[in-house]
Amino acid sequence: MRILRRSVRLLALVAALVIGLAVLAYLDTGRRLAAEWRVEPEPLALPAPDPELLARGAHVARIRGCRECHGDDLGGGVVIEDWVVGRVVAPNLTAGRGGVGPLGVSDLLRAIRHGVGRDGRTLLVMPSFEYYHLSDADLAALIVWIRGRPPVDRDPGERALALPIRLLLALQRDTDFLAAEKVDHDAPRRPAPEPGPTAAYGAYLALSCEGCHGADFAGGPIPGRPPDWPPAADLTPSGRLAAWDLEDFRRTLRTGTTPEGRVLPPEYMPWPAFAAMTDEETEALWRFLHTLSADGRS
Repeated sequence: MRILRRSVRLLALVAALVIGLAVLAYLDTGRRLAAEWRVEPEPLALPAPDPELLARGAHVARIRGCRECHGDDLGGGVVIEDWVVGRVVAPNLTAGRGGVGPLGVSDLLRAIRHGVGRDGRTLLVMPSFEYYHLSDADLAALIVWIRGRPPVDRDPGERALALPIRLLLALQRDTDFLAAEKVDHDAPRRPAPEPGPTAAYGAYLALSCEGCHGADFAGGPIPGRPPDWPPAADLTPSGRLAAWDLEDFRRTLRTGTTPEGRVLPPEYMPWPAFAAMTDEETEALWRFLHTLSADGRS
């Protein structure tokens, strides 16, 4: 009987601890989700639309992953839906039914560079810290292309975060899951190099790799993602790329299959976005990665 009473007390203590952690996680994430971000983006002049500019905007939207979440038609959809995370949606960016458009230039600048929605709240799983340093030319082309998309009637629905991800976010602050928290909103932007098959331009393209592979490109567990997600690969010379050549790298980005025959699931490694890179862009990215030392510094 004494053992039974001790077991009951232990179970009660564990239950109280779990409930307490859940309450704290809900309070913490609720406060952060409701926080209002007062961000005034720098103005950006938009050129008049022409076929070349629209083609550039569509290309930027592809290789930077915009169309992976929002869809080729920008009508949005469900990005994640499971018991660990809950339901995360990419909004419909058009002026159709269920869409958030028409979006002003400042609305798009605030969302893309700062991770802040039109309501002043943080966006979810929006890699704005990668987009903060996009050149004005690329960002202008992207915005012109977005604003020119035809209306799409689709309502992706509401977001809802489950308890496990709330616990994770309460314990792990360095994550892009709450997009506005990851951006240094007052930081000076890095100058963008001239496009070309150079390591400097590759470093600019590699901004889209930092979210998963880290600022040092050494890979490992991805902050803010469920524990069952596979770790990001090490892209430094101490990782798998040491045994690859440029054509191996290019083929992996375009097919999702490594030289060793390993298939990269697109839900974890968005290779279909990078498959649209030109030969010049893949060479630039390859050259940049080969300037890194084993600790990820160039």
